[in-house]
Amino acid sequence: MDIRHQTLKDIRRIVIKIGSQVLTSGDQELDRGFVASLASQVAEARSKGLEMLIVTSGAVAAGRGALGLTSRPKTIPQKQAAAAIGQSRLMRAYEDAFAAHGINVAQLLLTRGDLADRTRYLNARATLETLLECGVVPIINENDTVAVEEIKFGDNDNLSALVTNLVDAGMLIILTDIDGLYDADPRNNPDARLISLVKAVTRDLERIAGGSGSAVGTGGMATKLAAAKKAGKSGAVTVIANGTNAGIVSRVICGEEVGTLVLAETASLTSRKHWIAYSLRPQGKIFVDSGASDVLRREGRSLLPSGVTAVEGNFNRGACVRICDHSGGEFARGITDYASSEVSMVLGRRSSEIEEILGFRYGDEIVHRDNLVLL
Repeated sequence: MDIRHQTLKDIRRIVIKIGSQVLTSGDQELDRGFVASLASQVAEARSKGLEMLIVTSGAVAAGRGALGLTSRPKTIPQKQAAAAIGQSRLMRAYEDAFAAHGINVAQLLLTRGDLADRTRYLNARATLETLLECGVVPIINENDTVAVEEIKFGDNDNLSALVTNLVDAGMLIILTDIDGLYDADPRNNPDARLISLVKAVTRDLERIAGGSGSAVGTGGMATKLAAAKKAGKSGAVTVIANGTNAGIVSRVICGEEVGTLVLAETASLTSRKHWIAYSLRPQGKIFVDSGASDVLRREGRSLLPSGVTAVEGNFNRGACVRICDHSGGEFARGITDYASSEVSMVLGRRSSEIEEILGFRYGDEIVHRDNLVLL
């Protein structure tokens, strides 16, 4: 059995991410022919017992024409206005296409805050699980009508990876307007070769990935590779493929060698640790000495005050923080048990001295190992 069929045999839940350039064919109007074809392929996959979720772009692109914009909105208010107009048009296209197959769809709009807050994260998870149990196909998008710099995901590639972890999906399919990851930019280099298999996302591959080449999309191959890496951390494989190719979803699901397959990591993160690493926004930095860095990396221990050398930023207890080595490089993230002002008072001291110094004690650890993720 080849590697594609091997990875597919136990997968039961799949997230499909569709880029704006695929949904709009590069112009200002939704490509309803593509949406109809997608619905047909999803219906076929469901008939085989697969559960399908869609993370869609396209709301801003669908709405900008009504505002008289000839290019991608350049300001957040313009983007929000275009999304407000385009989102209903986008959902109508999905509803019509799936209704032809007797399938209901549901809209779920998310912001980073929805997934950063643990309660809202679990609520979103429960909603999606219930929809899938009811045979509904969830259509998920960033809530562009309210998202601003502080809360937006940045691109739907990132959102699709977080959704993959949110619902414990086994596969993420990212549909874009090129055939996959190349060893050079195929738009500029006719000798560029498609990389059909990625066993691990390395720094060299990240350097190869370029920026966005589309007037309607926000993410280039770099964001897709980053999404594949995040999905891999949750135990999911990713296929980056050309959404303009006929029957591409069905071909991927059947194990055909199309696009770029990015394998999952052997040691995947738990859903909660994935949430800490990728859904939370770090509020500060804690610097540690070489001894603490080595213990955290090699033995998976908790971070004690004795190993802390400095603290940067202003954060409260329960915040997500970057954990950096003596050279300043981030190698872990975690949820801190102490505020920045408290960490600065006990750094370099023994755990037994915490209560004497602060007048109280939450625990022996600055960051407990259960709340710490190695990056």
